[in-house]
Amino acid sequence: MTPLEGTGPLGPLLPEHPSEFIIGLILFGIIYLVVWKKVVPAFEATYAARADAIRGGIERAEHAQAEANAALEKYREQLGGARDEAAKIREDAKNAAARIQADMRTQAQAESARIVQAGHAQVDAERVAAQDSLRRDVGGLATTLAEKIVGESLADSAVAQRTIDRFIADLDSETQKA
Repeated sequence: MTPLEGTGPLGPLLPEHPSEFIIGLILFGIIYLVVWKKVVPAFEATYAARADAIRGGIERAEHAQAEANAALEKYREQLGGARDEAAKIREDAKNAAARIQADMRTQAQAESARIVQAGHAQVDAERVAAQDSLRRDVGGLATTLAEKIVGESLADSAVAQRTIDRFIADLDSETQKA
C-alpha cells in the first residue's frame, strides 16, 4: 500500500473519521481564542511600546538637533559680535595711537619752541650783559683816556656818563657804516 492509499477521496488532508475533523476544529477554535485573547494583546503591547520608544527617540533626536542648531546659531552670533568688537578695539587702538602721536608731536614742538625761546632769551640776556660790561669797561677806558687827554678829572658821574654814551654812540655809528 502506498502512502496515499486508504485516504479519502480528497487526499491526505481530510481525516478518515469525521470525529477527528470535529475535534480538530474545536481544538483550532480553542487555540485561536487563546492566541486572540492572550498572545495578540501581548504582541500589540510590545509593538506599541517599541513604536512609542522609536517615536520618543526620534522626538528626542529632533529636539536635540533643534537645541544644537540654536546653540550653533548663538555661537555664530557671539563669534560675529566678537569679530565686530575686535575690529572696534583695533580701530580704537589705531585712533588712540594717532592721538597719542599727535599729542607727542605737539608737545615736542611746544618743547622745541620753549627751548628755542629760552635760548633766544638767554642769548639776549647775555648780549645785554655783555653790552653792559662792555660799556662799563669801554666807559672806564674812555674816561681814563679822556682824563689823560683833557688833563682834568672827570669824577662827576653825570659828565662821565654823557661822555661814555657819546663815545659808544660814535662807535656804533662807525660800526654801522662799515
